Amino acid sequence: MTTHDQLFLLTPNFADGRVGTGIFHCPECAQVEGLLSYYPYLRGRVDVHYVDFARPRAEIVPLVGAENQSCPLLVLAGRPPEGMAVRQHDASGRWFVAGAPAIAAYLAAVHGIPAAHP
Repeated sequence: MTTHDQLFLLTPNFADGRVGTGIFHCPECAQVEGLLSYYPYLRGRVDVHYVDFARPRAEIVPLVGAENQSCPLLVLAGRPPEGMAVRQHDASGRWFVAGAPAIAAYLAAVHGIPAAHP
């Protein structure tokens, strides 16, 4: 088991035939990528993984199940601090945080970056 939280972001510049032609990026993944740019020391505290858009996302499914493979996703290395807005996967027992706003709040509370302005 890793000693760091694991952050999963979609690799940019992907196609999605379900919504038409063209190349896309994930806006929420870009937000989290921005936090990593603002606070580069996070890369030493969180293992960052870039995954392909196509599902199933083989790197994520064993950790938190197929139903929780949306990105951005932060899979925690251990038990979260009391009172944090996190979810636990029933089968694996792993704790995780989904979505850019929740991930930013967790990073602020646990890894010391400033909180988002309200």
